[in-house]
Amino acid sequence: MSALTIQDREFSSRLILGTGKYDDLEVMRTAFEVSGTQLVTVAVRRIDLDAVKEGKPSLLDYIDKEKIAILPNTAGCYTAEEAVRAARLGRAAGFSDWVKLEVIGDKKTLLPDNEDLLRATETLVQEGFTVLPYTNDDPIMARKLEAAGAAAVMPLAAPIGSGMGIQNELNIQFIREAVTVPVIVDAGVGTASDTCRAMELGIDGILMNTAVAQAEDPVKMAEAMRDAVTAGRLAFEAGRIPKKPYASASSPEEGVVR
Repeated sequence: MSALTIQDREFSSRLILGTGKYDDLEVMRTAFEVSGTQLVTVAVRRIDLDAVKEGKPSLLDYIDKEKIAILPNTAGCYTAEEAVRAARLGRAAGFSDWVKLEVIGDKKTLLPDNEDLLRATETLVQEGFTVLPYTNDDPIMARKLEAAGAAAVMPLAAPIGSGMGIQNELNIQFIREAVTVPVIVDAGVGTASDTCRAMELGIDGILMNTAVAQAEDPVKMAEAMRDAVTAGRLAFEAGRIPKKPYASASSPEEGVVR
C-alpha cells in the first residue's frame, strides 16, 4: 500500500484515530498500537493546557509520541473566532502548528458551519498553520477550502458518532475529482465494512473515533479497522473489474475440446 502524504509529511498508515470517548486510557494506548496509526487527534479545549505545561499527568501520556504525531483539533467551537483561538492555544502549548479545524454550525447534527470554516481556514493558513478542515460532503466547498490553502479536506461520511457509514458516495467521488489535496473521510463510520468501502472509493485516508472507542472491544475493532483500510486501499489501487448486467465465463470457450 502506498504512503499518505499531507503537505510535507509522509505516513505509512492511512488510518487516523481520535482520543475521545475511551472508557480506559490503557485500552486507548493498546488500540493505537495495534491500529498502526501514526496520527491521532486531541481536542485542545478538553486538555488542561496549564497542567500540560507543568508536566502533570494527562491523556497525552498515553500516546507514544515517538511513533504517533498529535493533531490538535478545535472540537466544540461554534464560530471562526473560537476555532482560531483554540488553534492558537494548541500551538502555544507546544502541540503542533497542524490543526484539524472544526467549526460546528448545529448542536443537534454537529454539521459544520462552512462559511465560518472557510474564514477560519483563511486566517490560520495566513498564520502558518497546516489546516485540515472538517467539512460537509460538498465538492464546491472542498474546492474553496483548497484555494484557501487547506492541506487536505475532510468531508464527513455521516454525522459525527452516528456509525451510519458513507451516506453519499457520489459526493465523496465528486470531491476527489474537485481537489488535488488529500481527501480524508471524517466521521460516521461504524464498522470495518464502512471503512473498506470508503477506501475503495479512492479517498486518501480516514479518521474515526467513536467506532473504535465505543466498540465492545476497542482493541479488536482497531485491528479490524487497520486491516479494512489496507484492504480497501489495495483494492482501489488494484482497480476493480467493471460491473456488468450479465454473466461472463471464468474460462474462455476458445480452445475447448468438444
